[in-house]
Amino acid sequence: MPVDTATLRRRCTEEMDATPRGFGDAAWLRDAFLTVPREHFTPPRVWWPSPREDGLYSLIDRDERPNAWLKAVYSTGAPLITQMDDGLIPPAGPAKGAFTSSISSSGVIIELLRHLAPEPGERVLELGTGTGYTTALLATRTGPGTVVSIEVDPSIAERARHNLHSQGLDPLVITGDGEQGHPPAGPFDRIVATASVREIPRAWLEQLRPGGVLLAPLDSPLGCDLLLRLTGTGPGIAHGKFMEKVHFMRVRGQREPRPYADLGWPEHLEAERWQELRVEAGPHGQRIINPAPQRPTAHTARAERPLP
Repeated sequence: MPVDTATLRRRCTEEMDATPRGFGDAAWLRDAFLTVPREHFTPPRVWWPSPREDGLYSLIDRDERPNAWLKAVYSTGAPLITQMDDGLIPPAGPAKGAFTSSISSSGVIIELLRHLAPEPGERVLELGTGTGYTTALLATRTGPGTVVSIEVDPSIAERARHNLHSQGLDPLVITGDGEQGHPPAGPFDRIVATASVREIPRAWLEQLRPGGVLLAPLDSPLGCDLLLRLTGTGPGIAHGKFMEKVHFMRVRGQREPRPYADLGWPEHLEAERWQELRVEAGPHGQRIINPAPQRPTAHTARAERPLP
């Protein structure tokens, strides 16, 4: 029996209504989710993100398993993998490789855009177009001629352009290095990255208008990315804090590990107190500030006792 798309989309919406990390009071986002057909932006062949017992990732083919494919499209918590090993592995069957592109789960996209909070008419820069689905939600909110999206992979960028234009949307999709942004269209009111970075690129800060918002997943020493929300406070300078624990694929230019000390992270960090951290970013790099005093260890506490 065929699965009804409208029913699945409504159920997915209701699930996100019921979670604290869902739509919240962003009614515009709920309306956009109900309006934009996520299935239109999902490739006909995708990999499920959890491995099988043999270590391979199952391929879900829309033509062979239309119901399973559509249910996966509207799963709130699972990203669908659209590329492995930068395209070296074709979507022809179960496979194993590094995930290099996806359509993020509905829940993650909604959380991202809720924190970004774009307003109608604002200029938005998106880094990492992917399938174009997040781009479509943004363009639905901000209106014609307001969204610039950059995608490093030419074939992915071309498919995204087709997906968007066939829905009557007009974002400018550029093939290029997202870390460089797009100066000709700046400054931007909102900048959002759909892939994580180890360090906020200087170009993003320079293209963010004062008072504007930059949202990006930042690699952390805590075994996850932290969703960073920065507000522009001057030319090329921004301050902010972390909003959520998340997991994103890394931008291609920042895959190489780097010492966290070189990236502005404090030496001592209590994992459960990550929400207390504050971030400064500017021409001289980024600095993660721990405003809370460190709790003394047993050794330190003994050393601090007054002598008898």
